[in-house]
Amino acid sequence: QVQLVESGGDLVQPGGSLTVSCAMSKYTLDNFAIGWFRQAPGKEREAVSCIGIASTYYLDSVKGRFTISRDNAKNTVDLQMKSLKPEDTGVYYCAAVRGTLACEEYRYDYWGQGTQVTVSS
Repeated sequence: QVQLVESGGDLVQPGGSLTVSCAMSKYTLDNFAIGWFRQAPGKEREAVSCIGIASTYYLDSVKGRFTISRDNAKNTVDLQMKSLKPEDTGVYYCAAVRGTLACEEYRYDYWGQGTQVTVSS
């Protein structure tokens, strides 16, 4: 059974930076596409960034501010977030699916429990 655990969520001021990590147990992340999704209060969950074997996707509103990357040594996928804005606030979930890049929520088979990111002064 694939298990995903997110970490790194925190309260940060606007303009600040934060990195959230997604760790997978029992399997190596190499064989999976990984997506980071977020859900703000009262809004639907949306795809923020996804990474496949050799390609990535970013939501338009985070391009240039967020970077997704694999850390094979740690077996994690990290989402580095810079120049954070209040509208980046939400619960950030990572998800995994075997295969190449996918960023549609319905394609993902495995989900973590989420980590809270709050951007506020």
